[in-house]
Order: sequence, then C-alpha cells, then structure tokens
Amino acid sequence: MEYLQEYLSKFEEEGCVVIPGFLCTNELQEVKNEISRIVNDLDTSKHAKATFKTTNDQAELHNAYFLSSADRIGYFFEEDALDNHGNLIISKDRSLNKIGHSLHWDSSVFRKISFKPPVKDLVRRLGFVDPAIIQSMYIFKHPRIGAKVTPHTDRTFLYSEPCKLIGLWFAIEEVTTENGCLWYIPGSHKTENITRRMVRTHGERSLLKFTGEQRNFAPEEFVPVLVPAGGLVLIHGQVVHKSERNLSAKPRPAYTFHVIDMYESDYSGDNWLQPTTRLPFTKLYEN
Repeated sequence: MEYLQEYLSKFEEEGCVVIPGFLCTNELQEVKNEISRIVNDLDTSKHAKATFKTTNDQAELHNAYFLSSADRIGYFFEEDALDNHGNLIISKDRSLNKIGHSLHWDSSVFRKISFKPPVKDLVRRLGFVDPAIIQSMYIFKHPRIGAKVTPHTDRTFLYSEPCKLIGLWFAIEEVTTENGCLWYIPGSHKTENITRRMVRTHGERSLLKFTGEQRNFAPEEFVPVLVPAGGLVLIHGQVVHKSERNLSAKPRPAYTFHVIDMYESDYSGDNWLQPTTRLPFTKLYEN
C-alpha cells in the first residue's frame, strides 16, 4: 500500500483526493446488478414518496421517513419525478435520487465492498483506531434529472468532537463536469469552522432543524473532482463540497459511506443519524 502515500499526502493538504482503481470491473457490475434488483423490488404503489432536497426548505426535515431510514434501506425520489399529488411522472428506474442508509449492512454486495481489506488498510493508514461505518447511500444522479447538492460539509450532518469523520465515495461510472461531478474547496477542512448544523429538535413540531449559518461560497473557490469508473474519492468530514445538476445524457451513479473513529471522539446525540438496536454503528475492523 506504499503507493497510497502520495494520495494521502494530498488528502492531508487538500481534504479530498481521488484514488483510481479501487473497484474492479466485476465489482462494478455486481453493484449495478444489485441496484437493479433493489429498485425492481420497490413497489411504488405501497411506498411513501419521500423526496431528497438540500435547500433550506427541505421537506424531509419534518419527515419521519427520513429518520426511520437510519437503520434500513429507504428510497428517496427526485423532486422533479413527482407531480403535486406525489405521483410518479417518470419511470421508477429513473425517478430515484438515492437509496440509504444501511446498504453497507443489509446488502451482501455492498457489505463486501464496504468491509473489503483495501478499505480497512486505507482507514488504518489515516490513523483511525476504532472506525465504524455509520451510514451508506447509493446516489443515482440520473441523466437530465439528477439534482444538485448545495455546498456543505459532512460534519454539518454528522457532528463529532473532535472531527474524525471521512466519506468514501466510489464512482460506478465515469464522473465528469458534464454529468454532475463533485466540486470541493481545497484546504477548507483546515480553514472553515462548522457554523451550521442539522440537529434533532427533541420534541418540536419539525423533527429536524438547521442551526446557525454558513458563509456564501464563491464559485471560483471550487475545483472539480473527475473520477474514472471504479475510482474512490476520499473526503474529509470538514471539507466544503457540492455537486451541480446532471443535465447530460449520461448517469453519474456513486456508492458512498461515512466512517467515524469512535476512539477519543464524541459523536453528537443531536445528529439526525443515531445507532439503533437493529443496526449499531458497524465496526470496520471487526467485520
């Protein structure tokens, strides 16, 4: 794993790095087949049509379905895929924004990828002592409908003190500026303070709310993250990143999961995502 040192040095400096070749062709095909199976099993006539938004008026903030997806496989639709009455206006297989948040445990295909030895070796190289996978998602970013994700840090949603949080983001297809790649602000994990958080309300009318404000980020601060299929994007929990809409004819699917180091770090009880009896935070090295 000595070849990793160059990538880890860039990660330390910039808070984000692309490591190519993390998933092989066979693994990519297994992922595509598994997602097809999961989507085919979805009966939209019996399923809540929860949408996923990243703007301040997020409907999901008072949607119990979002919270209930913490320890199971939940389905979240693109806002543009539904009419005003919540009915699908495009085909099921093109309507989903993401699936989350227990793929790493409830799907044998995603579990094998999430706990594979190269992942463990990488996390060890980062100095994590007691790492756990806390959530996972498959993000579709369908052609011409894939929504943008506004600038944010993952620590805004998954706060711990000190910050021992990373995201591992696997490109299932080639990622370009045309099909909605990630953009990030190099070095922002060292310069930006967390001034905005999404927290549980513990009894208010809305189940979740944002507290605080974050500054406005200029477009020229961001640089694109181009990734070959099978490549891994390693993202620091405090680096500012975003993505634009996918207006191209090509999909930009990705599998991503978040890892925290539970050693000498306090994970906030106000975070939306909490361990449950059914699915405690899953220890990386022990599985």
